[in-house]
Amino acid sequence: MSSLVRTFQAGATALAIAVGGIGLAHADAIPYPNSGTENPVVYSFTAASTGDVIAYFTGTGASYSESLGMFVNGVLSPNGFGLGNHSSNIGDSFNLGHVNAGDSLVFAINVFNPQLSPPYVYSDPSLNGPYDFGTAGAGANHIYSVPYTATSPLFPGVPAGTYVAFEDLPAGGSDFNYFDETYVFTNVSSHVAVPEPAAMAVLGVGLLGLGMVRRRRA
Repeated sequence: MSSLVRTFQAGATALAIAVGGIGLAHADAIPYPNSGTENPVVYSFTAASTGDVIAYFTGTGASYSESLGMFVNGVLSPNGFGLGNHSSNIGDSFNLGHVNAGDSLVFAINVFNPQLSPPYVYSDPSLNGPYDFGTAGAGANHIYSVPYTATSPLFPGVPAGTYVAFEDLPAGGSDFNYFDETYVFTNVSSHVAVPEPAAMAVLGVGLLGLGMVRRRRA
């Protein structure tokens, strides 16, 4: 794949996210397109309907041992943490807990490394200050998320849902590859904040790439 096509795909992904995820159903976007750079797109999650939130394990590139949990309206689900990354196979599932439609959801991974304290990495950057910098307040964005349609790529035994990939390294030494813990969640709606200036820059690159592709086809 040429660098021009990769640039176009990265920009198109960011553009779809910026407009609320419209048109971003194809799961070819699952690999984080800007590895090495912190994801500027911030997500929030809510319960799509009253029922259970199920997590499906879709792979890991982490050397740390980690597990997954969910906070509902700021409180850890009674089901606790599960799906250990070094003991789970792709397609393994874990019931994160019962929710009501519209509940606020924050996902977290528990990193089992005594040198990292506190051990939780959250899907909400505002909670990651202690993990990244040792102080309260906003930290780095440790997730990348897109819809998963169970088409391409196809994770065996994993239904369509919301794909979330975690970065487990603290901000100061992170490689920001967003492939340390990856999951698909069902019964979850994803929402995207207004992109920061850095995200808008990515959009600009993507739109430029789109124009170049169209010009070549003309």
